Amino acid sequence: MALDSAAGLLACPVCAARLDLVPGGAACPAGHRFDAARQGYLNLSGSPEPANADTAAMLAARARVHTAGLFDAVSDAIAGAIDESARVIVEVGAGNAFYLARALDARPDARGLALDVSKAAARNAARAHPRAASIVADVWRGLPVRTGACDAVLAVFAPRNPAEFARVLRPGGRLVVAIPGPGHLAELRERYHLLEVPSDKRERLVTGLAEWFAHRHSARLLRAAPQPAERVADLIAMGPNAFHGTPVEVSAGRVSVDVSVETFVRLS
Repeated sequence: MALDSAAGLLACPVCAARLDLVPGGAACPAGHRFDAARQGYLNLSGSPEPANADTAAMLAARARVHTAGLFDAVSDAIAGAIDESARVIVEVGAGNAFYLARALDARPDARGLALDVSKAAARNAARAHPRAASIVADVWRGLPVRTGACDAVLAVFAPRNPAEFARVLRPGGRLVVAIPGPGHLAELRERYHLLEVPSDKRERLVTGLAEWFAHRHSARLLRAAPQPAERVADLIAMGPNAFHGTPVEVSAGRVSVDVSVETFVRLS
């Protein structure tokens, strides 16, 4: 069972003590117990799902885009940014855990945690990889992960809590962040009035992490290609634009994928 990959890595979200896997779920020495869902994930969020949690429809659209290969170069860059010796990899805001699964495929001895506040995402992530455990957790409430337990943290188009990322990483551990570049989906943003990408997004990221992390490497990945109408619709529906209403009709057209993959090292 993929949940076994979480053994020895979890912390109780109530008291922060070590959280051990037990038959049917997990428990800590203080008696706090959490039952595993029948779909194979563990809910440690401790709060209702927020309104902006990924929906099943968003995740289905994202899976179709990933299957089409539009973000393969991004997943390759993320996997390549992780130290080859990494044995524990965490993806925060994991969604369907596409990027975590790719990273684990490149490291047969590694195991992973897929963390997301969405139960729909957790259901998908529980099936993503045999060495990836799926956990429902809210990054803003603190990660239910033991201090220093991880070698790498991935945040791909996901919310970031740098103090928590630094806490769960070992000294010298890597944080890999992927953010949209200024040209990301530019044609769709203009045509369908989608959410804008701030021009200084990368600079703000590096500055915001400087207290905990040293910036080590930057890779900008650019690709533009014509896409069928159904792929255009999925690109709009897979992300936060879905919460602002998707266009009734979309058409085929050229689409730019512009992503920056930034690698950081935890300061000692």
